[in-house]
Amino acid sequence: MKNKKINSLLKKILVLMFITYFVYTLIAQQKTLNSYAQEKEKYNTNIETAQEEQEELRKMKDNINSDEYIEQIAREKLGMYYPYERVYIDIEK
Repeated sequence: MKNKKINSLLKKILVLMFITYFVYTLIAQQKTLNSYAQEKEKYNTNIETAQEEQEELRKMKDNINSDEYIEQIAREKLGMYYPYERVYIDIEK
C-alpha cells in the first residue's frame, strides 16, 4: 500500500517537473525568438537606410559631370559668379 502511494507520488512529481521544464523551455525560446525578431527589424531598417543612401549617391554620380552641378558647386563652395551678375549678401546671416 505504501509502495503504491510512493510510486503514485513519484509519478506526480515527475509529471509536474516535466511540465515545469516544458513551460520554462517554451518561455525561454519565446524570449529568444523575440530577440531575433527585434534584431531582424533593426537589420531591415539598416538595409533600407543603406539602400536610400546608395540611391542618393547613384543620383549624385549621374549628376556630378553636369553643367548645373558644376555651376552650383562653383557658386556655393568657391563663391564664383558670372561677371555680369549682381550678388546680394544678406548681412543678417
